[in-house]
Amino acid sequence: MGKSKSAIDRLDEFGEDRVFGISIKTLVAISMTVAMAASGYTMMMNEVQIAKELPVPPVSAEEFKLQTEIIENAIIETKQDIENINSSLKKIDERLYNLSRK
Repeated sequence: MGKSKSAIDRLDEFGEDRVFGISIKTLVAISMTVAMAASGYTMMMNEVQIAKELPVPPVSAEEFKLQTEIIENAIIETKQDIENINSSLKKIDERLYNLSRK
C-alpha cells in the first residue's frame, strides 16, 4: 500500500483555484448541471400544465370502441358477401360449362 500524504504534500490540494479541495472548474460544471436540470424540470412541468388545459378529444374512448366494432362487423359481413358471390359464380360457371357441352 502507498504511503499516506503528509500535510505539506496535501497543501497542493488547496489553493487559489480550489474550494474545499474541489477545483473551481468542477464546481462550475456541477452548478451548471444542476441549473440545467432545474430549468428542464420547470419547462417540463409548464408543458404538463399546458397539456392539462388542452381541449378534450372529440371522440371518447367508448365511442371509438363502438366505431371500431361497427367497422369490424362491416368487414365480416363483406367477407361473407364475397364468399356468397364466389359460390354463386362457381355455380354459374358449372352451369355454363354443362350447357356448352350439350
